[in-house]
Amino acid sequence: MTVHISYKNKFNNKLAENLIFFVNENFDISNTKKNLSSLEFVFISEMIKENDSNKQILIFDVNSKKKIVLVSLKTNLNNFDVEKLGAKFYELFKDFKKINFILETNNKLEKPKNYVGHFLHGLKLKSYVFEKYKTKKNENKISVIVIGKNIPSEKDKANFKAIEEGIFYTRDLVSEPGNILHPDEYSRRLTFLKKYGLKIIIYNQKKLKKLGMNALLGVGQGSVRGSYLVTIEWNGLRDKAKPLAFVGKGVCFDTGGISLKPAKFMEDMTYDMAGSAVVVGLMKTLALRKAKINAVGIVGLVENMPGGNAQRPGDIVKSYSGKTIEILNTDAEGRLVLADALTYTEKKFKPKFIVDLATLTGAIITSLGSEYAGLFSNDDKLSKLIIKAGKVVDEKVWRMPLNDNYDKLINSKKADMQNINYVGGAGSITAAQFLQRFILNKTPWAHLDIAGMAFSKYGGALNSGGATGYGVRLLNQLIEDNYE
Repeated sequence: MTVHISYKNKFNNKLAENLIFFVNENFDISNTKKNLSSLEFVFISEMIKENDSNKQILIFDVNSKKKIVLVSLKTNLNNFDVEKLGAKFYELFKDFKKINFILETNNKLEKPKNYVGHFLHGLKLKSYVFEKYKTKKNENKISVIVIGKNIPSEKDKANFKAIEEGIFYTRDLVSEPGNILHPDEYSRRLTFLKKYGLKIIIYNQKKLKKLGMNALLGVGQGSVRGSYLVTIEWNGLRDKAKPLAFVGKGVCFDTGGISLKPAKFMEDMTYDMAGSAVVVGLMKTLALRKAKINAVGIVGLVENMPGGNAQRPGDIVKSYSGKTIEILNTDAEGRLVLADALTYTEKKFKPKFIVDLATLTGAIITSLGSEYAGLFSNDDKLSKLIIKAGKVVDEKVWRMPLNDNYDKLINSKKADMQNINYVGGAGSITAAQFLQRFILNKTPWAHLDIAGMAFSKYGGALNSGGATGYGVRLLNQLIEDNYE
């Protein structure tokens, strides 16, 4: 279903098939009187008395062709609460083939700030569907014309649109099947981001081998597709200030390799590149809204397949950092991709901080389900800022421990380390301990394990199921609040 939003200066009864009004928590409709007939006003006033006061959206059919919708804003609502109201509004009308509204905003409500923009933002985010491969597409349409004194500023409109486009791009990438979005195609698509002012550099297998990124290359060597590292730079400052760095795991399809996964639910492994998609979507958002920062996104793109040339359990590889890794399980592959990417990011860009995102472990889903991403970090300040930003946009994170005793569990007798914990248990923590070993110069670093957050079979507050785009809003909020 498509949602079309436009803005007009004046109220026009000819366009007013259906009306939306924001009201206070008491459903005071006195401000709507000038836009309603006397009969409509009396009818709604009487009907309000009979409705459940706990509802925040009331719908009145004043005749066979006209609906009047009241959206109640309680005094203690935050921005996310208003976005959820926009999403709920979408759910109420998504099954209409075509429905037009005028959203009238001439009222005296003051909180939360920019509530109209956040309501429309929630409506847009909830409306996303991936129908690229359906022969018969949903042609239903909601059209909203916004009028009044409280419409978002042009800057706010642009910012909301930039976030929406970044999230939708992330969702598009995650939703693509593995036979379409393999590493060769993924890297090719990223070149089109240049039109937004982003600098794109692609390192292919030949270049990666020369650099010594054998941990990343080992993951992809069983596939007929190539393996890549792609850097995406946004320079929003004229000076050479240190960038903020975001690193994403891009395993376009994960069979587990020689340590083959069970067949059940393996089709979901198309979203094992969601960490990289979040980084890409974030960089697109930053470019679209002309963020006043320097930032770099780095994604490692591989396909983990069994085959005659595939990496074997027991193999030992030398990473870009120089540290050696014993491969005990080829299905613990994401950390190998990130290992080389993290060290390269730190060495090449010398960033203020590094945040990596990955659908890294099933263990984090066991721990936190689909309510929180796991946060692991070597820096208390960075952790607090991420947690705070997550609360603002309701993309929640929960900090998990890192400790020397966990770190010992990945020591290897044959190499510097091994890629899984030989004792068992604490799978998400030992994976994070592994990653931390590749931060060589004490750069503030945070790892977000988003395995439970990147994809939803049932839908969430601002998505209707499938790829969620989790992480784009979180990191954009982190940047807006603390670094611009």
